[in-house]
Amino acid sequence: MPPYHWWRTVFFLIPAIAVYTIVLGTVSLASSFFDRSGRFAHKCARAWSWLILKTTGVTVEHTGLDRLPRGTSYVFAANHQSIYDIPVLFWTLDFELRILAKASLGSFPFLGWHLARTGHVLVERKNPGADLFRQVRRLMHAGYSLFVFPEGTRSLDGSLARFRAGTFMMAIEAGLPVVPVAVDGSRFVMRKGQLMTSPGHVRVTVLDPIATAGRRPEDARAFAREVQQAIAGALGHPPEPRTEAVSA
Repeated sequence: MPPYHWWRTVFFLIPAIAVYTIVLGTVSLASSFFDRSGRFAHKCARAWSWLILKTTGVTVEHTGLDRLPRGTSYVFAANHQSIYDIPVLFWTLDFELRILAKASLGSFPFLGWHLARTGHVLVERKNPGADLFRQVRRLMHAGYSLFVFPEGTRSLDGSLARFRAGTFMMAIEAGLPVVPVAVDGSRFVMRKGQLMTSPGHVRVTVLDPIATAGRRPEDARAFAREVQQAIAGALGHPPEPRTEAVSA
């Protein structure tokens, strides 16, 4: 661990990101009293993402966004290499995005409050229930898109864990096309389990949307494998098994 990057993270990046989060989180929360659609709050989230990437020295190269017709809601399903995937995708995917995340995040100061008040989908993972489908349908009718990490946890080495079928059952039930998104390089910016960030370059490949029309809920597991294989191909390697964790 290069000492410079550790000191830079602790004494510069963490305080800077805390300021971005407090300031933009406050603006976002204030806007939620007047704009329940969350569109202005989403602009705050994108500004927060850009500031984090710029301050850390992370550049993002993306391809494939032109594959996606506008005016359609999608479920963006991405592999998960780093906590930095969130600002990377919020900044790169210029759609009205909402996250599918565990309900406990809603109690986090500023970030969690933002998620809870601006239309993001917070669910109890052990018992999502019918409320999950209701929330997703609401997003679809409002023209929003959802992004999820179907592995459920970050990768230490870039390999892919088994994609959970629940995400794809949800997409089938809601009738939303799924867009596989391959994220490569973010694990070198901030590795799982380490309190250190480094400048880096991240590549985001947006693949063709996959329709859910004609699929049944019992097809969800095979659908998950199909999306996983597509992302593995974009990353240039077959999916390698690693232990599937129960939390992000």
